[in-house]
Amino acid sequence: MRIRLTVAAIAATVAGALVVPGAAVADPTPLIIGGGTVSSAPWAAAVFANGSFTCSGTIISANWVLTARHCLNGTMSVRVGSVNRTSGGVTRTVSATYAQYDLALMRLSSSVSTSYVSLASSNPPIGSTNSIYGWGMTCYSGCSASTQLKTANVRVTTNSATDAYGGQAIRTTRINGNAWRGDSGGPQFYNGLQVGVASTANGVDIQNYGSVAYNRAWIRSVSGV
Repeated sequence: MRIRLTVAAIAATVAGALVVPGAAVADPTPLIIGGGTVSSAPWAAAVFANGSFTCSGTIISANWVLTARHCLNGTMSVRVGSVNRTSGGVTRTVSATYAQYDLALMRLSSSVSTSYVSLASSNPPIGSTNSIYGWGMTCYSGCSASTQLKTANVRVTTNSATDAYGGQAIRTTRINGNAWRGDSGGPQFYNGLQVGVASTANGVDIQNYGSVAYNRAWIRSVSGV
């Protein structure tokens, strides 16, 4: 059974959260969780709801940011191009949002000139080693969201999982780190292409990322990308 965190529950723990599937698990040794920090990511987008950091995301073109649907709440804005979610880069308000399954597209109030991510048109192979990015909590419980962007390596176990809204998702297990609260909406990459958008996780070793390929036609129809 999937348990979705309410907005109140998210606010009570940390701004931004992956939706948690299944029952709570024991607090592991602080292990993103694990991985390492990133020194440059011009395509990264820190996502804010009503002025507070809530999620991670990516800029896919001058006017569009891709994140998770469950991140949307009230007035949205982004900081693009900085690995520090509190400073640097450029900030933009969001003029419109669109969602399908647990993916969301946010149209920016004005364009941003930077390096944009390229989107995959097919899912990654089972067993592939992929990279994930986000500003999420750095331990299972009692930590705040990371100020600096983090990354970790994960291994694909199936492309037939589901995201928080029933869409197709890519399930991975940790290699040297895993996604947790605040990493929602962040990207998963395979061979330089974004294949997934962070949706659900157990905070220990498993995460489900909404499939970009499964939603590719919708992304193109809304954003033109």
